[in-house]
Amino acid sequence: MAINVGIAPDSWGVWFPEHEKQTPWYRCMDEMKVAGYDGVELGPWGYFPNTNPMLKNALEARSLKLVAGTVGTDFLNDAAVDDCLKTIDDIAALLKQFGEAKYIVLLPAMYTDLETGEQVMDPNLTDAQWATYCKNVQRAADRVASHGLIGTFHPHVDCHVQTEEQIERLLNDTDVQLCFDTGHHVYGGGEPISFYRKHADRIPYIHLKDCDLAVKAEMDKNHWSFAKAVTEDIMVEPGKGSIDFSELYKALVENNYDGWCVVEQDLFPVKSFDIPLPIAARGRENLRQAGF
Repeated sequence: MAINVGIAPDSWGVWFPEHEKQTPWYRCMDEMKVAGYDGVELGPWGYFPNTNPMLKNALEARSLKLVAGTVGTDFLNDAAVDDCLKTIDDIAALLKQFGEAKYIVLLPAMYTDLETGEQVMDPNLTDAQWATYCKNVQRAADRVASHGLIGTFHPHVDCHVQTEEQIERLLNDTDVQLCFDTGHHVYGGGEPISFYRKHADRIPYIHLKDCDLAVKAEMDKNHWSFAKAVTEDIMVEPGKGSIDFSELYKALVENNYDGWCVVEQDLFPVKSFDIPLPIAARGRENLRQAGF
């Protein structure tokens, strides 16, 4: 059994393939290594180089392993999912050139606008909409599986699968596995360690993130958008928020977790490109002290 620790571009404030407020990809990758991580996710498709030998050379120069890719879509929209399946094919073709890269993270669309927080979809689904949602999540996971990889659904802030009840409903109505994000789980009112213990057999891949519940209380009181809450540091490096990562590590060991845990801290937009590196380094040291 081995637990390896990687990091995602999200920890450098990267939410989009291109954005003037985002750290250049090469600086991000340099700093991932400097901060002490062994592996990386691709992040938004097109942020890091997505062709070889460019990507392979960039990773090898920094002694980093590629462990996963990410794709997002609106699972209520059949046409959008059709397009997502084509992107899955592209990502899978790249990932299969890297021995450690076994996962494609399936990100659901938020029902609020990522930058403004404006509600863009009804947060409540009818039974018919739920059936469509589950059908399309399953389609995406099955497409990943057709490439010999694992599609892991990522419950997320302000999406239709966020609370423990919603996650368990999805687990019951599909055979899809999870990319379990500890910070989003806390944000959604859940308790990540007990939930992991209960559903370890459906969780092959983990995002490590912490949530500051004092900021969450302010968010709820003042009706902030998630984007606003991120600028107020609602998501913090592992060990600075509400989660006991020593206990999480024990739970992983108890269940013979074998694979990658990837730090993913929402930071968009960073006020300065100098901000992410010390945060990422502190998070890695906190995790090391917790056993990771």
